[in-house]
Amino acid sequence: MNIFIGNMSTLPTPDYIRYLRKRAGLTQKELAKRAGVSQSLIARIESGAVDPRLSTLRKILNVLEEVIKEKTKASEVMHSPVIVLQEDDEIERAAKLMWESGISQIPVVDKDGRPIGTVFEKDLVNAFLEYGNNALRIKVTEIMDDVLPIVGPSEDIERVVNLLLQGVPAVLVMDKGKVVGIITKSDIIAKHLIKK
Repeated sequence: MNIFIGNMSTLPTPDYIRYLRKRAGLTQKELAKRAGVSQSLIARIESGAVDPRLSTLRKILNVLEEVIKEKTKASEVMHSPVIVLQEDDEIERAAKLMWESGISQIPVVDKDGRPIGTVFEKDLVNAFLEYGNNALRIKVTEIMDDVLPIVGPSEDIERVVNLLLQGVPAVLVMDKGKVVGIITKSDIIAKHLIKK
């Protein structure tokens, strides 16, 4: 990410600088200390009361970019390894895995390990209601839902949280064509409860 705006003919607005500082999780005092300027200067820049020198603005934006890059990545939060279903698995295996592992969705992958769908608890319940015990022998590909959203290991956790807050039950993390992790709201909560 390059938060420094293209060429110098378009400089970031005071509101954008404030937004970046808040996104970085820094107070004006912390930003000032890291950039080697006074807190009052940061306050005046953010209020639009002063136009900083270009060199000062560069220092401030460089600090903000560094801090934002240090933000939590998907790989730091994901649960791994991921329990998956193969495309030729039957519903019985999906039901047992969910029951034994206490999970509510399982990605379905093809023979190369690429996700092709997702089986949710509701899919199992609907299959049992429709087919009774005969549902156990049905292939998971016949009842599976869409593939969960996919991100890379270095994806900023903010994007993952936004997806989860939009109602997505989980997000897959893929690296080099393989599912390497999964993130649910519980993983986000756990990240903040477990001390580093």
